[in-house]
Amino acid sequence: MAPLIAHCPIKSRNVISHIRKATEGRVALETCRPFVRELWGRYWVFAHNGDLKDVAPRLHGSFRPVGSTDSERAFCWLMQELAKSHAGVPSVQELSITLRELTAQIARHGTFNCLLSNGQALWAHASTSLYYVERKHPFTHATLSDEDVSVNFAEHTSPTDRIAVVVTAPLTSNESWTAFAPGELKVFVDGALARA
Repeated sequence: MAPLIAHCPIKSRNVISHIRKATEGRVALETCRPFVRELWGRYWVFAHNGDLKDVAPRLHGSFRPVGSTDSERAFCWLMQELAKSHAGVPSVQELSITLRELTAQIARHGTFNCLLSNGQALWAHASTSLYYVERKHPFTHATLSDEDVSVNFAEHTSPTDRIAVVVTAPLTSNESWTAFAPGELKVFVDGALARA
């Protein structure tokens, strides 16, 4: 029997989890998020919450969807346009400038709440509903909004840890979640909000 994930000491700089109920199309492995592609020798991970209408960008490079979702088409277009926009590997700040322009173009087609990471940073774009909270030392208890469960983060972290959590709805009732403005792109590096 495989060990429970709760017993595995997993640490990562960026984690994207996409938990959803399929509301459009059929349920299939190729439509599961997050999606992954390689660009500039790094894996890029993407998840999208929302509905895009009439998104049929011209994809002429090496980024092509495997499935038929609006999310994967938008991701492939983002990767294609990033590759075209930068000759070499750009900085996080340069990528943020480009992504601000690209995400605004996609958002014209509907709801585009998304997360994107290349392992160095996490970009989050809100069309309608995204929130974030930053956690750092001294860590405290957090109580889930929809369950009678509380977690003492001091027991699971070190004094040097920093954590940023980005969600479509606040998960806890006793933390100060900050709402994104519609159309806003934020970037997080090493668990903290960075200047975008």
